[in-house]
Amino acid sequence: MIDLKKYNTIIFDCDGVILNSNFQKIEAYRNTAIKYGASKIQAEELVSYHVSLTGISRIVKFKYFLKEIMGEDITDSSMKKLVDNLNFEVINLLKDCEVASGIEKLKSKTKKSTWMVASGGDQEELRFLFKSKDIDSFFEGGIYGSPSSKHQIVEEKLKDKNFLPTLFLGDSLYDIQTAQKYNLDFIFVYGWTDLHDWKKICNQNSLIYIEKIQDLL
Repeated sequence: MIDLKKYNTIIFDCDGVILNSNFQKIEAYRNTAIKYGASKIQAEELVSYHVSLTGISRIVKFKYFLKEIMGEDITDSSMKKLVDNLNFEVINLLKDCEVASGIEKLKSKTKKSTWMVASGGDQEELRFLFKSKDIDSFFEGGIYGSPSSKHQIVEEKLKDKNFLPTLFLGDSLYDIQTAQKYNLDFIFVYGWTDLHDWKKICNQNSLIYIEKIQDLL
């Protein structure tokens, strides 16, 4: 297994890694589309697009939803309505979702590493959820999300000379691509992922994979 003590920074994705929330997020997107006025078929199109782009900002997904699925112009008011509704749905559905076991013990095991979150979820929503679940204090390196992309988050952190070496724990194709783009070590966490062919992708890229965070203990 990988030597955790060598890393200055450990990046965690949120959905599917820290929180068992991928499938609640799917339901949140479905509900948001229906509330907006989409048919069930159109709502499922958004869900499929969301799953195909797990880890990508909701802004990208809603622009596609309006233009390609609903056939509407992308307006500030439409985007705000969708984002606000999704925020409501996510907070409601995720308030009782499971938090990964072993976080506190892993924090003790990696005292010299700075922990941070890089997620496709809304940044303020993430910070609210982490605080409500009393896990925000573990991530002294910051809790980051949309509107910044994971690429932008990592690029900003790379300005800090103490950022590297870094380990990224994720569960999506975009997480893998981000780690590869910036030459970060990566572990795929598959227990709660919604990436159907994750094992094939991990083997093709010679990636280490674990079921859950507690497997690192």
